[in-house]
Amino acid sequence: MAEGSRRARSREAVGIAADPAGGPGGKMAAARRASSTMLSSVSLQMLLCLSGAYDALYFLATLLLIIYKSQVFTYPYPHLVLDLSLLLLTGILEVARLYLGTKGNLTEAEVPLAISLVLTAGGALLSAHFLLWQTLVLRADSILGATRLALHGLQAALQLVAIAAFVS
Repeated sequence: MAEGSRRARSREAVGIAADPAGGPGGKMAAARRASSTMLSSVSLQMLLCLSGAYDALYFLATLLLIIYKSQVFTYPYPHLVLDLSLLLLTGILEVARLYLGTKGNLTEAEVPLAISLVLTAGGALLSAHFLLWQTLVLRADSILGATRLALHGLQAALQLVAIAAFVS
């Protein structure tokens, strides 16, 4: 009993009101904790982290493949500039997409997650370019691009589920 009253006096000394329920926050905080549910998706968050690591690998591998193709094969200069520009655009787009997806998922906000979903579609389109419409497509490009498209598809599905959970 003396310990509890000593704690109450020390809390009042620093400007925190005494709590009749005995715990930090009182009855209101206990009611908020009981009624709040976590809607953010753990699987989406794990996939976003995996995608971040894979995108760094993809960017580096694709850059090295473009350099290899420009040295070994006849690679027209305008196509080289186009492919390097699109790769740079892909890197910028992926950073923004992953940031907004993570922010939207962790804060349970629909708008950043919806923007990330739109950017996922744009990233999938750029992946399709590097998979199908690039000047020279090697087997390594096909493997990297197909894996990336599969990740984008999974992320889009999980983002739709998360947005539906946040809205309802």
